[in-house]
This record gives sequence, structure tokens and C-alpha cells, in this order.
Amino acid sequence: MPRRQILSSEEQERLLVIPDDEMILTRMCFLNEQDIALINKHRRPANRLGFAVLLCYLRGPGFIPDKSNPPHSGVISRITSRLNLQPDLWPEYASREQTRWEHLTELYRYLKLSPFSRSMQKDCIRHLHPYAMRTDKGFMLAEEMLSWLHNNNVIFPSVDVIERTLAEVVTLADRAVFSVLTAQLEKQHESALDSLLISEGEQPSRLAWLLQPPGKINGKNVLQHIDRLNSIAALELPDGIALSVHQNRLLKLAREGRKMSSRDLAKFTDVRRYATLVCVIQEARATLTDEVIELHERILGTLFSQAKRTQAERLQLTGKLIQSKLKQYVTVGQALLHARESGEDPWAAIEDVLPWQEFISSLEETQFLSRKGNFDPLHLIIEKYSTLRKYAPRMLSALQFIATPAAQTLSDALDTIREMYRKQLRKVPPAAPTGFIPESWRKLVLTPSGIDRKYYEFCVLNELKGALRSGDIWVKGSRRYRNFDDYLIPAAEFEKSRHNDQLQLAVQTDCQAYLQARMTLLASRLEEVNGMALAGDLPDVDISDKGVKITPLENSVPSGVSSFADLVYGILPHPKITEILEEVDSWTGFTRHFTHLKKNNVRPKDGRLLLTTILADGINLGLTKMAESCPGATKSSLEGIQAWYIRDETYSAALTELVNAQKARPLAAFWGDGTTSSSDGQNFRVGSHGRYAGQVNLKYGQEPGVQIYTHISDQYSPFYAKVISRVRDSTHVLDGLLYHESDLEITEHYTDTAGFTEHVFALMHLLGFAFAPRIRDLHDKRLFIHGKAVRYPGLQSVISTTSLNIKDIEAHWDEVLRLATSIKQGTVTASLMMKKLASYPKQNGLAKALREIGRIERTLFMLDWFRDPSLRRRVQAGLNKGEARNALARAVFMHRLGEIRDRGLENQSYRASGLTLLTAAITLWNTVYIERAIELLKRKGIPINEQLVSHLSPLGWEHINLSGDYVWRNNLKLGSGKYRSLRTVDTTLYKKQS
Repeated sequence: MPRRQILSSEEQERLLVIPDDEMILTRMCFLNEQDIALINKHRRPANRLGFAVLLCYLRGPGFIPDKSNPPHSGVISRITSRLNLQPDLWPEYASREQTRWEHLTELYRYLKLSPFSRSMQKDCIRHLHPYAMRTDKGFMLAEEMLSWLHNNNVIFPSVDVIERTLAEVVTLADRAVFSVLTAQLEKQHESALDSLLISEGEQPSRLAWLLQPPGKINGKNVLQHIDRLNSIAALELPDGIALSVHQNRLLKLAREGRKMSSRDLAKFTDVRRYATLVCVIQEARATLTDEVIELHERILGTLFSQAKRTQAERLQLTGKLIQSKLKQYVTVGQALLHARESGEDPWAAIEDVLPWQEFISSLEETQFLSRKGNFDPLHLIIEKYSTLRKYAPRMLSALQFIATPAAQTLSDALDTIREMYRKQLRKVPPAAPTGFIPESWRKLVLTPSGIDRKYYEFCVLNELKGALRSGDIWVKGSRRYRNFDDYLIPAAEFEKSRHNDQLQLAVQTDCQAYLQARMTLLASRLEEVNGMALAGDLPDVDISDKGVKITPLENSVPSGVSSFADLVYGILPHPKITEILEEVDSWTGFTRHFTHLKKNNVRPKDGRLLLTTILADGINLGLTKMAESCPGATKSSLEGIQAWYIRDETYSAALTELVNAQKARPLAAFWGDGTTSSSDGQNFRVGSHGRYAGQVNLKYGQEPGVQIYTHISDQYSPFYAKVISRVRDSTHVLDGLLYHESDLEITEHYTDTAGFTEHVFALMHLLGFAFAPRIRDLHDKRLFIHGKAVRYPGLQSVISTTSLNIKDIEAHWDEVLRLATSIKQGTVTASLMMKKLASYPKQNGLAKALREIGRIERTLFMLDWFRDPSLRRRVQAGLNKGEARNALARAVFMHRLGEIRDRGLENQSYRASGLTLLTAAITLWNTVYIERAIELLKRKGIPINEQLVSHLSPLGWEHINLSGDYVWRNNLKLGSGKYRSLRTVDTTLYKKQS
């Protein structure tokens, strides 16, 4: 078998580490009377200690300590305490190899352990093979291997033997995956796959063409994507071929294949080449399908925006004319009233103020001005019919839509349109489905002369957008638009976990018990706040018949913070951004997480090239400009680093390293304990309008852009970031709390108004997070109760006239738990489910049940907000930290006018990850040097007010050189344990002020 390294050196060390956990150590070192009797048979104290240590290790973790891997100090102390021995006896025992082997032989018999023989190795390989078919991550396989050995009473072999065993398992699994993926391929399939790698002249290969991003939002690019889908369909790969291997394996092979050139793929062995291409094609099919639908949605969004804009412009142009007509008819009306009162001829009265012919002309003009099309954009949308007609026939032909019963009428309408396109019919059949048509469209679609074809098509394709988002219609082969039930854990698995009490949710799983507890709490809180409101005891809150009024918080920052911050930052060194990255890496080793895509333990030979690539992402310079600004770097070398070492998972692991390092700093404890966080979306303009046409956000308007949605802890470390289109922030709040990999244990989270909906309140509660948004229009929000509002006269003006619908929760409680469990276990992302739920029609049971749970939690939150000013201050402080971090991010992301000009989501994601990593590194570097500055001030006899320290921020950047040439200087590199010299400042003035 070919030898390959599966575990990195750090993973090898982690594999045999005993954790510093009191319970684990105590359990591991427990010795019963029989154990002690056996230990005491050995006369020498060193032998008794050594024998006892070997006994505890063999029965516990399963491996044997030696000179290179000595016993944990906690094990030695517990055993020596139990046996009344001296703890310094181990070195004496460890040096006597013969005695050690005799003791091991005795312990193997006593514990009934078996050696790790070749036959046992084969059994182990057979056991690990199914796991290796799912993943080739060495550490996960190693943990499963050790668990299997422990359960089968097999002595753990050396790390080298474990490594060789895993290498054999992974190699066999790789071959099996290749074999399974290619088993159904015929000769014609292989020839078709090989043809994808052929390029003619300067033209890219067909594979490269298939993988191109969509480009601008227009019908032409939809058609090009449909051409790509048809090209994939023409390969006629066997149905279900992608389901023959685990999704993790398929995605990894697809990522590898996408990173490689056609020339490199052609060098693979036949079976590996075809297997890789199958995975690339299957992933490309799903991506293209999703992008066709996304393009269609964006085009519709653009057309409706244009129609609204046209309608507004026309209304503005005719505004003066409308005003003149109104004045004219007021004059005519007054003349008629006067004629009636005086008995004069009304027709003559009209002609006295407006000649009859002018009156007729004016009436015709007014009829034209009062057309509904001047006030309703739907009347103007038909002018853009040709845009839709350009691609709709081929889109409906290329995609296979499947409907739930709720959307069957719409599905039938799609079939009708598809048939009309196929037969080139000019009129909509009279029996065409119309039950799906919303009221706002009906008069336009259903006319006295029959069904208006253009409006019918527009309406069907617009309703399709909503049905796809909600899951009422899904698409075969899609990744984002699947059957809603397919996203969740299987019903049988859910029921089994529920029966075994393994749902891992933060609420009682019995619906009646849950509701009783929440209703009791709600009633109690309502009584408390009602009493405070009647007595006028709500701090800074006034509830009256006019509603609720909350006095803004006063500034709680001590007056001396500004001068203290100036003093501290004045002491800090003035480094270049390159120096900060190198120094932080020397402390944390975060670059070790950037491993090779194909070889998990391999890292870049030139660490500075890796840092240069990260820096190019973080400061938004790009690889081309960075190569020009960094001596020793070339564009091709940076592209190689990016292709093989830069991925979402490597960025995430590196960020985790920095967040954990920040958490371990003593100074960070002054700012928080790492249990609260906030999140916010930061808008960045994009260089091209086309790709982002149709994305309108009320906060940012028509200007195209994307958001980087970032979560930041109370210790100022950004622990999660994600590129999102400019949808409502609330869609992505839960992702950062659930999917970050740091040691932070977040229990309370803050957002601004855009970060909350009732669905978010519900899922936050179900998953164990306290949610505290700063709601801008809180005075317009209402409390929801179960009962009559007259019971709470002090709150009656802010209680909704709509009562809580407990029956909705009871009817759909199992669905709620299954959804929450699926999100908790990572079967589906929270953001995807939030999008689906937001798109559901109002009558959907699950969405309604979650809304009612969210109303309960929002009501409880609002009551707490009224009565607890400390909650308001916590939320404000948390959001202020996020805003300060956004200011740092804006300063760092300075090149290209601060615009994100990358077309593909993958490269945009690298920009966001690089920026987040860079701000985390700056935050950590500042924290370390602020600590050193404070220690220096203490040594100089300057009293340090801890309250001022808690208001310092590590987000300053004025002392950092972010621009210029990005040079890595060997002569400025610090040695291990060394720090930069602090600057000298005059503290006389500060002493006088303090």
C-alpha cells in the first residue's frame, strides 16, 4: 500500500492527550481493593507507582505512557496520594525497560487485553472502512479507531502504527469511492467525460465553460446557463450516480476537481479521472439549476422595480396636469352649485367658466390621467414581457418542477404554459388553471374577452418565485430548492431521538408542560410590569393611552476614558500590518490550519506567501496588485496558494484560533466573559450593477451591493462572518451562534431592528439563546397575551387586540421540534430554514406555530425591556462594539474604493473571511500590547482605574500602517517570547488630570 501521512504532528499529539478535567482524571485514577492488592505485590515503591500508572492508563485511555510521553501530572498526584508514595518516583521507574515490559505482560492478563496484531489490524480496517467512505479526515477516523480498540479490549498501538493503519484505510476507501462512482459508466460516458477536458486554441475547455459563474442579471445569461444544463444532460450519466457515495466525499472530490486545470485532470488514472469528473458535473448541475432560478428571481425583481420607477416618474410628470384638472373641476363644481342655488341654467354656468368643447377635451384628458396604469405598477409590467419571453420557454423545458398539493394548481398552470410554448399557441386555453391568481392580478389576467396571455405568463412565473422560496414547489436536481421535508432529519430518526430524550433542545418536549411553564411565566411577568406601570415605577418608561415612551439611555462611559485611551494607545508601537500578522502567527500558529485541499496535513512551504494571500483578501487589494506590492511574490504563486490552501474551512479554523487566544487574554475578561455577542450586516458596494440588479433593501436602496454579516463577542473578537445578499439580517442571526467553532459559549445575543422577526425569537428560545434586539419602532409593537387585556389596565394600550393562538402551537408542536432539532444537529442551516419560513403563505401551520411561539418570547422580552434598564444598557453596549468593529473593518478594507468586485460567491467569501481574520488579528495584537502598556503604567506608579480599563477598546487602528508596500523583513522578525518596544510618552499631564 502506498504510504501517506494522515495525521499532522499536532493531531498526533492531541490523539494521546489526557484532558485537564477533574472528573475524567478522578474516574481514570480510581483503584478498587483488588487493584490495590495487585499493586502491593510489587515491593519497590517506584515499581508500585509505575504498575499503578500503567494500570490506570491501560484501563482508561488505552495507551501506555513512556519517556517521550510521560504520565499526566494529575494522574501521578492522584495515584501517589492513594498509595502514599512520593510523586518523584516515575523517572526511576521509566528508566527500567525490562521491569516495565514484565508489568505490562501481567496487566494484559489481569485486564484481559489483547495485543494489536496484524489480524486485529485487519478487523480494525474492516470496521473503519464505512467511516472512511464518508470522510477522509484523519483525526475523526483516528478517534473512531481508538474507540473501537477500547471497546474490544485491544491495546493501543504506537502513533506510527495508528498512522499506517489509517493510511491503509483511507487509500482503500479512496479506491472504493472511485470504483463506486464509475461502476455504472459505459464507454460512451467515459468518452463524453474525456471530451470535457479538450480545449481548442485559446478557447477554454468545455469543463471550464460549464463552471463559469452567471455574470449579469439578464435573459442572455439565463440562456447560457440553460445551455450548460443541457450540455450536462447530453452526457446522459446514469440516474442516481451522485447518491452512490456519501455527500462529504462527493463534495470533496468536486472541490478538488474544480481547483484543477483540465490538463492536470487528464493526467489522473482513468478511474480517478472519471470519478472526479462525475462529482464535478453533479455539483455543477445543482449549482447551475440554483443559479438559473436565482437569475429568474432577480430578473423579475428588476422588472417590477423598473415598473414601479416608471410609474413614479410618469406620476411625477403628470402631477402638475392632475393638479390643474382638480382646480378646473373645483371651479366647474362651484359654478354648478351657484346655478342650482340661483335657479340658473347649469349648462350655461359651465360654459361661463369653461367653453363646452374645452370641457369635453378636459374630460377626455382626465379619463386618460385616471387610468389605473398610472397608479398601479402591474399595469406597466407588461411592457417588459419580451424580457421574460426570451428565456421562459427554455427554462420551463430544462427544469423539472414538483409541487405539493397546496401548489398543484400553480404546477398545472406551469404545464399549461409549457404546452403553449411547445405547440406555439397564441391564446391561453379557456380551461387553464386560475385558482392560484392573487386578487391584485385577477382583473388584469381575467378579462371579459378571456385570459390575457401576457399577464397570465407573468403571473404564473411570479407566483412560481414565491412557491419555490416557501418549498411548495421544488426542483429536481436543485440544492437550494428541494422538498422541505428532505431538509429535515428523517421522521423515524426524530421519533427515536425524542423517545430517548436526545433532542438536545432547550425546552421541554412535552407540549402541555412547555405551554404551562411559558404561560405561567408570562402571566407573572405581566402582573409585575402592570403593577409597576400603574405605580409609575417603570424606570425611564412611560406607558399611557398614547402608547409607550422610553427615555433614551444616558451616556454611561466615564469621563476619563478618552484621555486614558489616548495615553495607552500613545504607548503602543507603530507596526506595519505585515508585522502584526507575523507576530500574531508566532503567538497562535493560526497559519497551521491552512492545509492542502488534497493532503490534510500539508501546509505551504513558504508561510509568508500564505500570509500575503490572506492579506490580499483582507485589505481588498487582490492577487494581481498584491504581487506588484510585495517583493518576492508573483501572481501565479499567490494563485497557487489560494487554489490549494484557502478555503472557508481553513479560514474558519484560523479564525477560531485567534478568537480562543483572545478569550485567554486576562484583559479580555474586563470587557466580558465571552457569553454575550452581537451581530450586524455591513454593506459593501459592488463594482458591477448587473450581477446585483433586482436586490433592493430598504436600508440601502437601489445601490447594488452585498453585506458581510458578522458576529462579534463581548470580548471584541469577530467569531463568524458570512457574505449575504441584502436580505433582512434576521435570516442569518442563528448561523453564527450555531456554526462557529470557537470556545465561546454564547447565551445572550443582540441585534438591531433588522435582526429580529417572530420566527427568530421562537428558534432562539428553542435552541437555548436569550435574544435581545434593539427594536427601533418598539412603540408600534404590541404585547400578545392569552386572555383579556382588561386584566392589565396599566398595559392595556400596548396589548394587541389579537390573542395568542395556543391551538396552532399544540397542532404543530411535533413539526416545530423536528425543525429545531434538524437545525441544532446541522442537518440543515438555520438561514435556509428562515428563508423558507419567511416565504411560507400565512396559512402554513408550521410557520403559524413558530409565529405564536415567537410572539410569546417577544412579549416576555418587551416586558423585560420595560422593567430592566440594565438589559437596555447591555444591548446598547453590545451593539456599540459591533459598530466599532465595523469602523475598523471599513478602514482595513480600503483598496478598490472599498468595493467588492469579485463576481463569484466563493471569492467574495474569501474577501469576507480574510477581512474578518485580519480584524481579529489586529484586535488580538492590540489586546496584548494594551496589557503591556497598562503594566508599564503601573510600574511607573500611575494608578489604573479598572472601570476605565473596561471601557478601553482594542479596535484602534491609527497606530497601524495599513498601506504602502507589503514587505516581510527577516531582520525585524521577533524571537520567541519577545515583544516590540513600547513607545515613551509624557505621563505628567495625565497624572495631574487623574
